[in-house]
Amino acid sequence: MARVFLLLGGNQGDRLKTLSRAKEEITQRIGELKRESSVYETAPWGFEGDAFFLNQLLVVETEMGAEAVLEAALDIENNLGRRRAEQHWAGRSMDIDILLYDNLIVDKKNLSIPHPRLHLRRFALEPLNEIAGDLEHPVLGKTMSTLLLECKDKLTVTALVDK
Repeated sequence: MARVFLLLGGNQGDRLKTLSRAKEEITQRIGELKRESSVYETAPWGFEGDAFFLNQLLVVETEMGAEAVLEAALDIENNLGRRRAEQHWAGRSMDIDILLYDNLIVDKKNLSIPHPRLHLRRFALEPLNEIAGDLEHPVLGKTMSTLLLECKDKLTVTALVDK
C-alpha cells in the first residue's frame, strides 16, 4: 500500500459541498482516507480577481500506482464540473493535485511527483504542515515545516474552524 497526499481545491459553486463530494469519490475510487487537514480558505495563486479557494489536504492509502491515481483524480475533477481553461491558472470547481506519493520521484510530461511547485505554495504547505510537518520532501530534503518557514508566498491562507 502506498500513501498519497492529495490537495483538493476549488473556488466555484458550493465549495464545501464540492470538497465533500470529492472526498467521497476519492474514498470510493482511490483508497482509504487516513488523515485530513482542516479546510483552508486561500487567495487565488497565479491569477487575480476570482473568488477565494477552499483547500484541504487528504492522506489516502492506495493500492493504485501513481499514474492510475492521476487518471482517477482527473476523472473525479471532471465529474465535479471541472472545465480546463485555456489559461493555466484560473478558477475551477475542483482541482486535485498529487503532492506526494510515498517517497516516489516522477518526472514525466503528464505527471511530476513531488508536485514541482509544492515548496512555493503556502496553500499547499499550511495543510501539509498541519498533519505532516516532520515529513521530508523527497527531492529538497527539508521537512514541510521548514519549507513553510522558508516559503516566500505571502498570499492569505486561513484555516476554517469546522472541517
